[in-house]
Amino acid sequence: MNSMSKIKIFSVLLFLFSAVYFLGHVIYAATNIHPQIKWAWNDVIGWIDFNSTDNVNVTSSELIGYADSSVGYIALNCNSTPNGNICGTSNFKVSHNGNGYLSGWAWNDSIGWISFDSGTSGSSYTYQVTFNTSNGKFSGWAWNDIIGWISFSCDNTGACPSSNYEVKTNWSTPSVSAELISSIFDTKIIGGVSINTIMWQGNQPLGTSVKFQITSSNSENGPWDYKGPDGSSSTYYATSVSIPIKINLSYHNNHRYLRYKIILESDSGRTAAPRVDDIIINWSP
Repeated sequence: MNSMSKIKIFSVLLFLFSAVYFLGHVIYAATNIHPQIKWAWNDVIGWIDFNSTDNVNVTSSELIGYADSSVGYIALNCNSTPNGNICGTSNFKVSHNGNGYLSGWAWNDSIGWISFDSGTSGSSYTYQVTFNTSNGKFSGWAWNDIIGWISFSCDNTGACPSSNYEVKTNWSTPSVSAELISSIFDTKIIGGVSINTIMWQGNQPLGTSVKFQITSSNSENGPWDYKGPDGSSSTYYATSVSIPIKINLSYHNNHRYLRYKIILESDSGRTAAPRVDDIIINWSP
């Protein structure tokens, strides 16, 4: 005879957006700028190529590497200039707030400082270089006192489609995740049970996910070793709303007590999160 254990979740949304895991400063081996969609424009020096050096990267906190232009390399960060790390003598970078807004300074030996937003330059004009965290496309203006405005998209000037250019990155906002570990559930079956399936009910917006790991024991004190389908802690039971998924009985058979871990993940733009109202576990003696 099968039994259905319906578990009500009261603090169900888990407030994903307060559980952001910040990425550290990472220097990548190759660029994450699109190999064709890579051009900024200035009326004096012409095209600026953000891909040809194969080292320009957008991260969650900064830009690194250097772009190429007719007046030489444009260093975006003191830690990754053509001369290596020079932060000990000249500390600068183009910063990223994690949501597509850039600020700070780049440097070129011929024209000097390039400002990516008016907040750091003190300009009487309002400008900023930004990019869309969903599609990676840059927009807006940077400024240099010698050559003037640098445009990151033909949309800025209305030049599209006759002069179709822009810069694009494949960096995207990392999704936000949070987890909840259940209390201990006692099946009351001394000889233990087989945990057959797990299912959840609620709402799952596009691009979000709900995942589980299961642990079981013959002692109410555990040990509680949360496992995915292959018996490891690195895999998960993932299923859509109201669809049961089978549990691997190799690891959860003839055990009286059980617990679960639930992991909720937002979409990549951090605009939507799943909601779990109920969790239903099917078990049999």
